[in-house]
Amino acid sequence: MKKTASDGRTREKLSREAIADGAVALADAEGLEAVTIRRLAKDHGVSPMALYWHFKDKDQLLDGIAERLFTDVDLPPTSTEPWPEQLRGVLEALLAAMRPHPAVAGLVTSRILTSEAGLNVAERTLSHLRQAGFSPEHAAEIGGYLLSAVVTLVTSEPGQRHGDDDEAHEDAIRVRAASLGALSPRRYPNIVASSGALAACASPDAYYSLGLDMLITGISGIATEPTKAETEAAS
Repeated sequence: MKKTASDGRTREKLSREAIADGAVALADAEGLEAVTIRRLAKDHGVSPMALYWHFKDKDQLLDGIAERLFTDVDLPPTSTEPWPEQLRGVLEALLAAMRPHPAVAGLVTSRILTSEAGLNVAERTLSHLRQAGFSPEHAAEIGGYLLSAVVTLVTSEPGQRHGDDDEAHEDAIRVRAASLGALSPRRYPNIVASSGALAACASPDAYYSLGLDMLITGISGIATEPTKAETEAAS
């Protein structure tokens, strides 16, 4: 197919970043299953070939979405704080980038090492885990677990909003709470007592803070020993 001058102008205007932004926005509104090359091309008012210039197939598009999320991770500067506080700062930055986009958050778990932005997050995470005394092998395993745990916090938030229909969202929460509250209190007394909290978070911020508390406390509990630098600083 012969390329025209207008094709070149479209490629210049429709950047890889703009396509990824559109894909994330579409997933936020309609779910990840709605994200296709053809649908994005239609939304941008171009032919699918204009998108194939940047993303050869759906898998590459998903890679681009994950890269877009990692690009939004605003890593805190390194400091002299103890490693648990610095590690928590990295996880908080991850959460801040993922929370607005639960429909696509799950894409990052297997793609953290496929972009510069993801590599930067991985390097900082591993650095803090090495400061905790973990070997390179254990740091890698724990780092992968932490990323998966953060993603799970986002994708499993009770009462999570899907789309922009406030009334439908509130109705779904009420139905969920009523369904759980209607269970037999003899057989499921604790589920009935927690029906409201299981249907939706009273405070999403508190939900995420508790999740990070458990992660950092758990990692601190199995940390091996201070690094040489920490030992010298304490002496």
